[in-house]
Amino acid sequence: MRLTSRVAPVTLALAIAALLLGVLPTQALARPGRAPDRVTVGDRTFIADGQGRALQWRGFNLADKSSHGSNAFADIHESDLEGMAARGFNLARLAFFWDDLEPSPGHYDRGYLSTMRRILDWADRYHIKVILDAHQDVYGPHFGSRGVPDWATRDEGLPFTPIPDDWFSEYFEPSVQTAFDHLYKDADLRAAHARMWMTVAAALGGHPALLGYDLMNEPFAKFLEGEDLPAAAGRFEATELTDLWNRLARAIRLVDRASWVFVEPTVIVGLGVPTRMGHIDDPHAGYAPHFYETAMETGADYDPNGTFIPAYEAAISDYPTRNRMPVIVGEWGGNPYVPHASQFVTDMTASLDRFSSGWTWWQWCRGGGYCFLDQTGAAKPNSRLLVQPYARAVAGDPLAFAYDPATRTYTLTFRTRDDAEGPTQITVPNDTYPGGYRVDVQGGKASWARHAQTVAVTAHGRAGATYNVTISPR
Repeated sequence: MRLTSRVAPVTLALAIAALLLGVLPTQALARPGRAPDRVTVGDRTFIADGQGRALQWRGFNLADKSSHGSNAFADIHESDLEGMAARGFNLARLAFFWDDLEPSPGHYDRGYLSTMRRILDWADRYHIKVILDAHQDVYGPHFGSRGVPDWATRDEGLPFTPIPDDWFSEYFEPSVQTAFDHLYKDADLRAAHARMWMTVAAALGGHPALLGYDLMNEPFAKFLEGEDLPAAAGRFEATELTDLWNRLARAIRLVDRASWVFVEPTVIVGLGVPTRMGHIDDPHAGYAPHFYETAMETGADYDPNGTFIPAYEAAISDYPTRNRMPVIVGEWGGNPYVPHASQFVTDMTASLDRFSSGWTWWQWCRGGGYCFLDQTGAAKPNSRLLVQPYARAVAGDPLAFAYDPATRTYTLTFRTRDDAEGPTQITVPNDTYPGGYRVDVQGGKASWARHAQTVAVTAHGRAGATYNVTISPR
């Protein structure tokens, strides 16, 4: 049996009370004298490193939903991080479950946190950053899934009917919606939710592999009488969801001032409906929507002539542009065996390059479904198209970047800045150019060097100069 410990000191209780009363403004928690670690170029914002370079991210979700208790995370191994890095990826979104972390109120499983730290250690070994995802599906175990603990579930005794062939429809069960409603409104559950995140951030916030926290996977809400899905989502996003994200961000800032917090809209954005979320009052807030093609989610093939991608792009960018938030798409994916899977991956990665600074595919695993690997551990044929060159660190403003899988040509245009130092680093996965590649740099005076899977371009000209980098097969 794992040892657990109770974490509820008076000071923590007072801090949570202050959070719930709204008397700890996030602005006061920002590090004095330091600008937010971001770079805004036109209508897009990037996370920046300590050298002022604009960062980009490519990677996978890591999730083990079937293992519980002392066996939690059993299906996640060091070799998974090693395999990602070997293909040039630099980000993992690690799902954890509140029901495992806090099996009874105030009792946190320290062994669970230790296992999370071990996975972060593996990630650091292979130079991969991690976003910790507080995952839930259909609220939690009370409804036969994972997420919010049973003790934090209040469904008012309403009936629940499982729908195995269409699990997402279970979100529309009144009992499930009522449980979400209590989580957002009941003072003791709000405090427990904040305390959970404070515990995670206090234990793991200083880890060198940690990029940030995805505060809750795919939040849902209770419908009011007469509301359809768009109306309910819009009302919820503008009120309770905005309040939830700000409340949890303030809780994390009591123990971790540096890591990023990532917030999600409701899944309605996947239908091309703009979010109505309000401002997240945090100096390191990022936007982490999901990007699933609705028809493919129900088993259909991808339609290359469909309107899904244009509608999504038109809807997704206004909110992060207005709030100067970096966009890292937390989940996207599809069946790699449908007839148009190759075109799906090509179109989606091109779209992601147009509006985001990074993404994590669902998921890194072996087997069927959306798994990147087959049962033998080899990348599935169409999944291999995810392995592409990308500029993981740009010493300046990324003006344009794209990869053409038909010609295997990558292009990057960037403009140098006074406050950006070091080389521009372009990841060139070994699998992309088995016969070798050539690099062409045009613009101001520059030099480049090759190190393992990285092309490092150093600009020697004045600030404000524009450079064009092209990488193509030899």
